[in-house]
Amino acid sequence: MGEDERQVGEAVDGAERTPEQIQADIERTRREMGDTVAAVAEKADVKAQAKTKVEETKARINDKKDEVLHRTREAAPDSAAEGADKAARVARDNRRPLVIGGAVLIAFVLGRMSGRE
Repeated sequence: MGEDERQVGEAVDGAERTPEQIQADIERTRREMGDTVAAVAEKADVKAQAKTKVEETKARINDKKDEVLHRTREAAPDSAAEGADKAARVARDNRRPLVIGGAVLIAFVLGRMSGRE
């Protein structure tokens, strides 16, 4: 897994390495180890991960809430008169289902009233 081909103490290309090259390798290895340790520590910090997840969830909920409020405001009539006009328009456009529904409701009420006597 991305391991170095060379063995400990052996030169890669068969030539002797200078102390500066060895020191540079040591420094590179230290940086890589530091990055690895930091990544492992971050993954192991359950409290920080939970806090991040909570913040992300709060942000998503707030975004969704804002979206729902916006849709509600768009769908809601600005006044009672506008709402009444909209209801009348719907009733006019859907007259047959409303008449049938009204007849069923009247028949139901009359049936209940006649059953009481």
